Amino acid sequence: MLVDSHSHLFLEEFADDLPLVMQRAREAGVTHIFMPNIDSTTIESLLSVCAAYKEFCFPMIGLHPTSVNENYKKELDIVAGQLASSNGYVAIGEIGLDYYYNNSPRETQIEGLEAQLQMAVDYNLPVSFHVRDGAKDQPSVWDDFWPIFDNFHGLRGVLHSFTDTRDNLEKGFSRNLYVGLNGISTFTKDQLQKELFASIPLERLLLETDAPFLTPAPFRGNINKPEYVRLVAEYWAKQRNIDFDVLSQATLHNTKELFGI
Repeated sequence: MLVDSHSHLFLEEFADDLPLVMQRAREAGVTHIFMPNIDSTTIESLLSVCAAYKEFCFPMIGLHPTSVNENYKKELDIVAGQLASSNGYVAIGEIGLDYYYNNSPRETQIEGLEAQLQMAVDYNLPVSFHVRDGAKDQPSVWDDFWPIFDNFHGLRGVLHSFTDTRDNLEKGFSRNLYVGLNGISTFTKDQLQKELFASIPLERLLLETDAPFLTPAPFRGNINKPEYVRLVAEYWAKQRNIDFDVLSQATLHNTKELFGI
């Protein structure tokens, strides 16, 4: 059994063939798909997909850092309202800081992150974190992120699509965070990254696709789908020289433990 811990099946790339995508995911052994929100424009489609596949798909609610714009306070009010609803959100996400695209001011992103971390504490929900550095001449996203994280007690979550340094990986582990690996880990040519990914303890590992993005080898260039989480699992079972079932059961356990299902 496999879990896709981070997938965006509510986006337009899947509008025409979602039933087939779901069928193929099941055939690949995927039993759970967790779906983080992006902003207020995606909530309706997110909830619609999760309602149609309610034993299979689980929603998160949050404001993605690249969507933190001039209307961010209104967007945060919508997130808060959704949390007060009965829509069955299992986590806050995906939220964080993104200095790569520079879509919104650093200070505004920080305010948005802090507000949503308080929601995570208030509702006792795990968090799917999106943390991405920018240019080398810009402030380090991690220098901002860790002090903010440490201001909130009782946080738990996953560093989604982690590709950073061993230092930040260890900082995540010291805070009991999980780490999400996806298709990037199957095609990176960076030897240090490969070694970093291989060193993640099984008890801290989650698997994800980030569909429709980051398609793993050998299907790069195509739309990513939850069925391809199996390729990530097979790749890392081989790289670690462990049985596929050992890896799949460990990551299934970790994901259920984090999201409380």
